Amino acid sequence: MKKQQVDQILSRMLTAHPNVSDLNLTPGKPLQVESSGKLTRVQMDPDFERLTPFQTEIIALNLIHNDRKLTETLLREGSCDLSYQLGTQARFRVNIFSRSGKYAIVLRKLETQIPTIEDLNLPAPFFKMSEEKNGIIFVTGGTGSGKSTSLAALLDRINDTQAVHVITLEDPIEYQHPQKQSTFNQRELGMDFDTFASGLRAALRQAPKVILVGEMRDRETVEIGLSAAETGHLVLSTLHTVDAGQTINRILGMFSSQEEKQIRVRLADTVRWVVAQRLLPKTGGGRVAAFEIMASNLRVRDTILNGESEGKTYNEIIMAGKPQGMVTFDEYIVSLFREGKIDESVAMAYASRKDMVGRGLDSIKSARGESTTQIDSLEIDRGYKGGPES
Repeated sequence: MKKQQVDQILSRMLTAHPNVSDLNLTPGKPLQVESSGKLTRVQMDPDFERLTPFQTEIIALNLIHNDRKLTETLLREGSCDLSYQLGTQARFRVNIFSRSGKYAIVLRKLETQIPTIEDLNLPAPFFKMSEEKNGIIFVTGGTGSGKSTSLAALLDRINDTQAVHVITLEDPIEYQHPQKQSTFNQRELGMDFDTFASGLRAALRQAPKVILVGEMRDRETVEIGLSAAETGHLVLSTLHTVDAGQTINRILGMFSSQEEKQIRVRLADTVRWVVAQRLLPKTGGGRVAAFEIMASNLRVRDTILNGESEGKTYNEIIMAGKPQGMVTFDEYIVSLFREGKIDESVAMAYASRKDMVGRGLDSIKSARGESTTQIDSLEIDRGYKGGPES
């Protein structure tokens, strides 16, 4: 199988269904794509009823394209990351990985058009985030939740409004930012630097005002990121955490108990915003983003310093912080239901506190004149006479 044939297969997979986000090549399964969040089979002519380990390995070798370093990484670590350009049609972030000695491949389609905050309909606090001059902003969520897209929109806003030097450290480069008001230097892991920690350390000598770190993967990267934020840089980064509270606790968990107090102080001084996001199935097809947003204030800083306690949890602080633009996932989910973007079953499935969301949905349905119970009617059982003799 040659590169031209591999490109034809990828091209066919990309156009087989609407809203394709990922291409999946797994031995023992047919060609599959993720379309609107669901894995769907792709028909080919001739058809790949079941991919063989040999076929996926040949495709993997074509994607790696004789890159010795990537090959060594794949053999040593069992997986490797790279970017792949499919002519003028698309760019992909590729992960090749070994499972039971056979290779599987997942290609994530990268958007070429950089989205704006308005295009994505991101919450208003994103405009405030773009105006921050220093500190750390975390955008968190699971794989495929849209973190990179939200950060790209945030950077695009900075690019439109500020004449600053921006360094990005990515794995791989997803959105290629044009040179507008800002000056962008985008660096790719493996090609331009070895680890996020070394790339971030070097970035401090490259006179940036804004630094994007693709992911805070270890304590060394977090420590250098905190140092960068403390010395007047604005640091943007991601973590694989589900909400704002877990984000703070995950960072603290990277350090020993002896270091915890000092790290709490540094975090309290540097964290500006924590945004967590999830993608939910949208009414009528597609997906819609739900957000939790926590901004730094006195109560947040005090809780970072001293930990959560009864009546002083991150969730309660966020619920009380609406004037600052703070919002919990559950509140955002209720608002999506109010706007008709998600249905009741999706709202309840993704709710963190189902009782609170349930009450919110009932209130909306009641205002619309809809039934808030599944009991359609109540009748007296006229056949029941009662009494001990009946």
